[in-house]
Amino acid sequence: MTFPAHRSLTVVALAVAALGLAACGKKETASDAQVIKIGHVGPVSGAIAHLGKDNENGARMAIEELNAAGLKMGDKPVKFELLAEDDAADPKQGTAAAQKLVDAKVNGVIGHLNSGTTIPASQIYNTAGIPQISPSATNPKYTRQGYTGAFRVVADDVHLGGTLGKYAVETLKGKNIAVIDDRTAYGQGVAEEFKKGATAAGGTIVGHEFTTDKASDFNAILTTLKAKKPDVVFFGGMDAVAGPMLRQMKSLGINAKFMGGDGICTTELAKLAGDAMKDETVFCAEAGGVEGEQKAGMDKFRADFKAKFNADVQVYAPYVYDAVKVMATAMVNAGSADPAKYLPALKAIKYKGVTGDIVFDEKGDIKNGALTLYTYKGGERAQLAVVR
Repeated sequence: MTFPAHRSLTVVALAVAALGLAACGKKETASDAQVIKIGHVGPVSGAIAHLGKDNENGARMAIEELNAAGLKMGDKPVKFELLAEDDAADPKQGTAAAQKLVDAKVNGVIGHLNSGTTIPASQIYNTAGIPQISPSATNPKYTRQGYTGAFRVVADDVHLGGTLGKYAVETLKGKNIAVIDDRTAYGQGVAEEFKKGATAAGGTIVGHEFTTDKASDFNAILTTLKAKKPDVVFFGGMDAVAGPMLRQMKSLGINAKFMGGDGICTTELAKLAGDAMKDETVFCAEAGGVEGEQKAGMDKFRADFKAKFNADVQVYAPYVYDAVKVMATAMVNAGSADPAKYLPALKAIKYKGVTGDIVFDEKGDIKNGALTLYTYKGGERAQLAVVR
């Protein structure tokens, strides 16, 4: 059996041992397997369904690889089962999806995608004692509620927004900076941290306007901001809104550089913005990143993902993939899929993933989380730098 280079050595060793035991003992049947249910929640319907599907595909890829490894827990083979739910990026639907997974007695949850769904859902998982790893929610509140089972594998908005704010002033030479946010937990959070970072670096916030995550007409707020002559416009929100916003900025003659967090930092943004996106005028950051020797593992993942799903990675599929593997590795290390028994192993995890080294701090946040800064050239994302 061939294992990818990025697979956890712990999982590999146990898989090999498991296969060896199976070969010299009685033949196990499918009915003998202990079923371990992993829940995943993301928006696979609605305006950002392309991001939710990207995440879900990352989970499916990890589950299939885990099952192919022939793992055992104790003296029983294990079979991982993915229970995927749609929250449509809506907090109310998100909590309903969370309760459904709790009722299904899942052993752990990967998700949700948005901070606005992750935070209320986390209360339900915490009450049920089910560990949760978010692969993409960046609002700091998520891991600051005191929930022992809440983890995330990406940097939070303090790092993300603050770094972008500093970059706007020091690198893009922004002096008059306008801010727009969509009033979601994510959009508002990253916008506020951006303002702090930009102000600390010497920039001036000339206006802060608000929209929603379902809006399509921004002429009123953009006209207000145009009068303030901004040289940078920062948007806290998702690509489904950012694309039309860029088109309307062009039609109004606003030539400012456009910035956003990981919510706009997708391969889909160029399609949504069309000819309104000029080269090196849009800048964003992904709340993660690898460099040096670790880049080979990420490149291989992207190639394997494209071959399997006939689609490019949008943003967070590799983080979902790693989150599933991290949870499974903790279970194997603990010798149990019982949440109470594997939670200590999850807290102590040291995992080499395709997204880099994963170790959690006392709050459940990833230690030394990276950010990757991007611009767009020729309608494609172009990496600028990985910063920590």
